[in-house]
Amino acid sequence: MAGRTKLSAKRPNSPKALRRTASGGSTEPRSALLAEPRRAKILEWLQEEGSARVRDLSGAFGVSEVTVRQDLERLEQDGFITRDHGGAYLNSVPQQVQTLSLQHLANMDRKRKIGRVAAGLVQDHETLILDAGSTTTEVANHLTGRQGLTVITNALNIALTLGAIPSFEVHMPGGHFKAPTLSLSGEKSAQYFDNIFASRLFLATAGVSIEAGLTYPSFADLPIKQAMIKAASEVYLVADSTKVNRNSFTRLGGLELIQAFITDDGLADADANAIERMGIKIIIAS
Repeated sequence: MAGRTKLSAKRPNSPKALRRTASGGSTEPRSALLAEPRRAKILEWLQEEGSARVRDLSGAFGVSEVTVRQDLERLEQDGFITRDHGGAYLNSVPQQVQTLSLQHLANMDRKRKIGRVAAGLVQDHETLILDAGSTTTEVANHLTGRQGLTVITNALNIALTLGAIPSFEVHMPGGHFKAPTLSLSGEKSAQYFDNIFASRLFLATAGVSIEAGLTYPSFADLPIKQAMIKAASEVYLVADSTKVNRNSFTRLGGLELIQAFITDDGLADADANAIERMGIKIIIAS
């Protein structure tokens, strides 16, 4: 059984992580949701992708296009989106891209602590993969004092932050640009990682649970996350405790994909024990 480590966000300390080969992910069939939960999931999808087509949402959620249009009309009335030509787009996208700001900025104090502790595990001259996301952005923000890192990331904001450091080498895949997450995704992005080897990956997630594993708002990011996992010797999940026992729309795979979970001290003991029983090291950023 892996042990639990509690680290101060001010003090770097390297864990002895378990080594395991990462496997690919999968998706699960979804039945129709009730109206309010479905609208919440549709909004989460749009906050991840920036836009969506009615027919795609209809197929994904197992409801008619008429029902999807009604959902989108309600979300438009609430001020979140604008409907346009058989689909909808998120209202905040233009400003986010112009200011290089991310959509998901809740619980930032917890994310900064996690980012500081995660960065404290990194040694000079390592090769790292950084996933896109607000917590992984905090990891990047705390790496600026390192020397000679090679960083592969699909996040434009992370590349700009770390690419300004003279001793760093920063690489990005090609692919489809997703404005709300300032990231590149899709099959082209995934193919970039075929011949990459990194010492560790810092992986983001929308939801994490024993039953569902690692879940995300839409299908688009699954191929690149699978490819990142295969390219890394060790996979560190970085996520604040509010994401535990939360399920999003699509499933990447079970928790056996990761070797360590860096989170905050809001993680319940019962959840921590269940995760540790799977052989996953837990690192608490306090």
